[in-house]
Amino acid sequence: MRERDGMDGKAKRPGSATARRWAIDLGMLAAIGLLMGFLGPFDSDSAPVVQRYLYWTICLVGCGLIGVAADDLLSRVVSVTWRRVALVSLLITPPGTLLVLATQNVLMGQPFGWAVFLDLLWQVWPIVLAVMAVRALVWRRRPTRIETRTIIAPPLPEAEAVFRRRLSARRRGARLIAIEAHDHYLRVHTDAGEELITLRLADALEELAQAHGWRVHRSWWVAAEAVEAVRWRRGAGEAQLVGGLKVPVSRSHGAVLKQAGWF
Repeated sequence: MRERDGMDGKAKRPGSATARRWAIDLGMLAAIGLLMGFLGPFDSDSAPVVQRYLYWTICLVGCGLIGVAADDLLSRVVSVTWRRVALVSLLITPPGTLLVLATQNVLMGQPFGWAVFLDLLWQVWPIVLAVMAVRALVWRRRPTRIETRTIIAPPLPEAEAVFRRRLSARRRGARLIAIEAHDHYLRVHTDAGEELITLRLADALEELAQAHGWRVHRSWWVAAEAVEAVRWRRGAGEAQLVGGLKVPVSRSHGAVLKQAGWF
């Protein structure tokens, strides 16, 4: 048994995307040709209906496919779309004019000569330019939308190890949320509850210097991964932490949260 390739068991053909693109181009060119046959510009409306539609379809499809091939070749060296459209339209106008001239001669019996060729150049070029511009719009790439998101890495165990040893066994391994200063005491907020310890905030900040967190107020330090939202009003802020805890954010310490992208 052969191994199935993909979810539906069918291998994708390398040229399937290219074939689909050419098919769309062909359909678009044929549609433009039929539209031109309906409009009948350049006195072509005097020709019989079937002859007129056939003439414009042959000219638009033929010139357009020459342009598609030229555009594919030039795309390797000319990356700017509209610069390439202008260059392609200039390059394919002479061979496109020959095709138009030959089609006129076969379908309508018009003369095939150098003077007629020169006159047709100025009629073929604007049409070719318009067709290639329409094609460029059809295949234009939409601007890529990039969404950014601030991801806070979990703190390394050793970054909080010294400070955690001050906590009781129940909260030593709990998630650290915030630290609140009360004179020479600290109220430590964790997901396993609160705990009072004897320590100055300055000493706690020194022990947590390598941890992922910020001092957001003269009396508060918060863990970065515990912050859920930050609001700033009239020069003062408030941070909402996990568990519903709300912490004041002072103007002097709010810059760290702004740098982190919270407001």
